[in-house]
Parts: sequence; structure tokens; C-alpha cells
Amino acid sequence: MTTPDALTLREQLMSRPFRRADLPADPLAQFAAWFAEAQAADLPTPHAMSLATADAAGRVSSRLVLLRLFDADGLVFFTGLETQKTRAIAQNPQVALLFPWLLLNRQVRVEGTAVALSKAAALRYFLSRPRGSQLGAWLTQSEEALSSRALLHARLAALKRRFQAGEVPLPPGWGGFRVIPHRYEFWQGRPDGLHDRFAYTPQPDKTWHVARLMP
Repeated sequence: MTTPDALTLREQLMSRPFRRADLPADPLAQFAAWFAEAQAADLPTPHAMSLATADAAGRVSSRLVLLRLFDADGLVFFTGLETQKTRAIAQNPQVALLFPWLLLNRQVRVEGTAVALSKAAALRYFLSRPRGSQLGAWLTQSEEALSSRALLHARLAALKRRFQAGEVPLPPGWGGFRVIPHRYEFWQGRPDGLHDRFAYTPQPDKTWHVARLMP
């Protein structure tokens, strides 16, 4: 269900000029500003992003993952390491992300290279998570077929017993990836169909070129 805040902000954004002159030189600053507005509008799961991968044979797949942090080095997500997405990344690390903030009539596309995080980095994030999420990570290491949901609950109960005396350790088959961007695109919808699109691409001098694109 939409919220009044989101609907009000959508109307404001669709009437507000989105001009090249208003864009910061760094796409990360623009992403951070839009991400903050998506959070302020109380959108459902604003940190959900579509992750598209292609394996060595060119077979494309996509799924939703959660953005866990972003900084000047890229955008980070965590996942089981024995999954379709991680196998595809091992064969072809070029990926695409999409943030579909539809209630604000906005979307952000990011294209980049996925690089595995170190175990130390994965552990730091893992230790910051609630215990329930830590236990859940043990159940998301692979895409093993299950005969029933009851089996899933049984495995969770077994994990609770196994680790009841202490901390939950980092699962061996769970980790993270950082997507190092080489292209950002920001899209703001307009009622007349003349939507605003701006793309950032890196330059040899480590600056970013910004171009307005056709709707």
C-alpha cells in the first residue's frame, strides 16, 4: 500500500526540474541523495535491487538482493556462495544493478564488476547482524532442493541447538560482493513522457562524464 508521504513526494519530484546543472560531479553523491529520499518516503524495502548476471555461455538471470552498504569503493551485497549468481559471477564478473523506486517514478541503474569480499570483511558484517539473521545465513549457503518446508524448520532448530552455548560462527559458504561501478544511470519519470535520464561514465583522469540521454 502506498503512503501519503510517497505519493506527495512523487508529485513533487515529477514537477521538480531535474537538470544537468544540478547534478554533482560524483555519481555516488547523486545516488546517496536519491537513496535518502527513497528511505524518507518510507518506500517498501528501498535497498532492494535487481542483480543481473550472465554466465560464460551468455545465459542471463536476475534476482533481488539487498544493498547492505555503499561507499566510494562500490555497492555491497551478501549471499550464499554456492548459488547460481555466484557461479555466474565466477565465470563473468560483469553485472548490472537496478533500483526500481517506482512509487517515486525513479530508477537507478548501475553497471560494474563484482569482486568478492574478503572473509574478514564478510565476518565484520556478519557479526553486526541479529542472531536470527546469522542463523538464517547458515541456511542460505546454497540452492539445495528441499522436500518440504518442515525440513527447513528442522534444520533451523538443529542450528539453534548446535550454537546455543555461544556465538554463531560465520558460515563457510556465505560471503559478500562489492560491485565496482563503471556506469550509473539516473531516470526520473515525467507525466508528459519526456523523462529525464542522465548517465555517468568514468574518464581516464578519474572524473566522471555526465550526459543527458533521450527518454
